Amino acid sequence: MEATFGQVDLTNGAGALKNRIRLADGPLELAWQHCGVTSEFLGDFFALRRAAEGGDYNEARHSIGYLTNELLENAVKFRRGADITLEASLEGNSFEIRISNVITSETAGRFQALLAELTTRDPGELLIERIEQNAENMESSGSGLGLLTLMSDYGARLGWHFQPTAGTDVLRLDTYAALDIV
Repeated sequence: MEATFGQVDLTNGAGALKNRIRLADGPLELAWQHCGVTSEFLGDFFALRRAAEGGDYNEARHSIGYLTNELLENAVKFRRGADITLEASLEGNSFEIRISNVITSETAGRFQALLAELTTRDPGELLIERIEQNAENMESSGSGLGLLTLMSDYGARLGWHFQPTAGTDVLRLDTYAALDIV
């Protein structure tokens, strides 16, 4: 069963984003520290382009880096032994990214339940509620704080598409995000 949550209208009518980077498991043993390096690189790369067009370099670098890091860390954390594909584009002041990875159907079910709540409630109110819950229970995880911060504080528009893989218990997850950069 395919499922889609949220809606992000990507401006690239061709259906693919520019500046594709493919991250794969291998000798590097893809881990969280690679997320930070990759996110900083993309933040700097696109911030330089945005600054050349009159935008604020520091704001662009920070916003793009934070967004990319949050989504990439989630992909690394929940992936099921497959490559992660990251595609990003900056057109004018609109930064867009798609991160694809493979997850188990069990992980997909838990994530879809979380997304049902995240996409139907006010992100600002839910963020405060989740921060309070996490303060009471330091062992909690999977609360969606990172996604809520992106939606509430950064104005990120997020969307997800889950697509089953024939004959397996894994799904391809595409995470889409769009962010206006000053």
